Amino acid sequence: MSLTSNPLLSASSSPYVTPQKCVVFFDGVCGLCNISVDFLLARDTHQRFRFAPLQGETARQVLPSADRERLDTLVLLTDQGTYRRSAAVVRILWRLPGVWPILGSLLWVIPGPLRDLGYRVVSANRLMWFGKKETCRLPTPEERERFLP
Repeated sequence: MSLTSNPLLSASSSPYVTPQKCVVFFDGVCGLCNISVDFLLARDTHQRFRFAPLQGETARQVLPSADRERLDTLVLLTDQGTYRRSAAVVRILWRLPGVWPILGSLLWVIPGPLRDLGYRVVSANRLMWFGKKETCRLPTPEERERFLP
């Protein structure tokens, strides 16, 4: 689904994205989501990603309510559109340096409905497997500029 279908905002007009920068929206209280953000922070040497909780102000401004209410769905906002679930994961991997784009391409070969089925299984069990935080993740002072409210 493209962001241009969002009446609130078009991808090209978002102040949060450029061809080099994108925003990863995540469930701020999910243990797996926080592990994923830590993983990306450690590997995103070009600082292409900004992060925002689905429960936050940035999400409220740029995402439709359906995305904000579905806390089990990772959302990636780029200058080319909005991607969800496994499509977001693949595009995130493509933007990382090293071997990660190869892994993203291998995942892309799997048909979308099958990829999303795997995503939904993990997503449905993420809180049981990885726990839930009482509050959204707070960035360290070094990370602060990469996090949006």
